[in-house]
Amino acid sequence: MRRRLVAGNWKMNGSVAAVRDWCATVVQAAAEAPVDIALFPPYPLLAQAMQSLAGTNVQFGAQDVSMHASGAYTGEVSAAMLIEAGCRQVLVGHSERRSYHGETDEQVAAKFAVALDAGLVPVLCIGETLAQREGGETDAVVGRQLRAVLERVGGDGLAKGVIAYEPVWAIGTGRTASPMQAQAVHENIRGILRDANATMAGSMRILYGGSVNGDNAAQLFEMPDIDGALVGGASLNAREFLRIVRTA
Repeated sequence: MRRRLVAGNWKMNGSVAAVRDWCATVVQAAAEAPVDIALFPPYPLLAQAMQSLAGTNVQFGAQDVSMHASGAYTGEVSAAMLIEAGCRQVLVGHSERRSYHGETDEQVAAKFAVALDAGLVPVLCIGETLAQREGGETDAVVGRQLRAVLERVGGDGLAKGVIAYEPVWAIGTGRTASPMQAQAVHENIRGILRDANATMAGSMRILYGGSVNGDNAAQLFEMPDIDGALVGGASLNAREFLRIVRTA
């Protein structure tokens, strides 16, 4: 059995007080939850997350990491710095990084490798745009994004991370893939993993992200290859996030 993971990506939202209040609500309610829980707040809020989540079963991580260890890279944050800030996980390749900042598959793979080397658990985000879906390119796009990381770190390296399938057309739009649409892509992802390493394919957690909320989580989690969720806007509300955790 793959243990489910429900993670909240706050993107560029939140405050010190919001992290403190969110943690106070979620930690107590989820103390006995048989699922893994993680929070991904903006960089300036990591210190508050470390303070509020110390000694709890809720992990936290960063939304991005530099592919460089150190140097003249203004505005970037290294994996070693994230470890020192208490992070245990990090998102890599989120569609907003790919779209707004031009991150390539190769750069995402490099970030995945750097995170692994530092001892972080990379959460690899992959997914297609609406035009790519309508053009029948979903499997090809997702496969290309996934194989770039496989080529960089191999099956053993990828097995140390988590995959999050996030259809770009369903992020922040209020639209979500139907459970069967999501399952079809998750099944394809697991098939690619199986070709690389059958054991990894069975144990790898593949999350769904794309306007997940308390109303649609149950149907998504019924699908055999969906192992949790990377939650965006709904994660900002602690009670709504807890609805998803309880459903998982």
